[in-house]
Amino acid sequence: MSRILIVDDDETMRELLRESLKEEYEIVDTGDPQNALVMALEHKPDAILLDLSMPGLSGFELCQALSSLSFTQHIPIFIVSAEDKRNKAFAESLGASDYFQKPVDFDRLRARLEVALRSKPAERRSEVRFQLRVTLKLVGNDKEGKPLEVHATTDNMSAGGFLCTCPTALEMGMTVDVFLCRGGDHHLGTARAVRMERSDPEHPRYGFAFAKKINLPEKLNEAPSA
Repeated sequence: MSRILIVDDDETMRELLRESLKEEYEIVDTGDPQNALVMALEHKPDAILLDLSMPGLSGFELCQALSSLSFTQHIPIFIVSAEDKRNKAFAESLGASDYFQKPVDFDRLRARLEVALRSKPAERRSEVRFQLRVTLKLVGNDKEGKPLEVHATTDNMSAGGFLCTCPTALEMGMTVDVFLCRGGDHHLGTARAVRMERSDPEHPRYGFAFAKKINLPEKLNEAPSA
């Protein structure tokens, strides 16, 4: 059974979508857009139903994020929103597969989901950088060869790398294994420190470029334990 992730801060709408689709699909949902990317990594949905008007992180930003990262960009995203259809073209330019205005035409939604899940996903390779705060664990060796393990908070990410705030001084050019921290450590790949910003001397920000990335939807079951 294919899995659908529903992201909508309206609990009533989530329940309506879940009840309408649960016979055909396994449903996971969240009302917190900040949690949606992590849920996409953990649950490996086959499609995402996404509202646009949510507090904290808008559906537009989340759609752009999911469509930009290599490990989620293959997942078709369907906007389900009360907002005017004039947003349809903009949402599709950010990576959405289709746009459904509330109240939802469930016959059309089911038909589009069936077509999308039968079709081979198209690859999208945008390098758009977007604001996203998640905790990463960086594991490697310092310049003396001693083991190094630090936790860093990202300021923004793209398919090619990320900018993070780190409490420990890092060496430029060092390579680290990168893990997403939540419910266990999910290996994102390896990255190299390519720049440093000293806007805050006590907590400098480091720019990392991915050297080797892993397609997480196929690799999550192999992720190391915490």
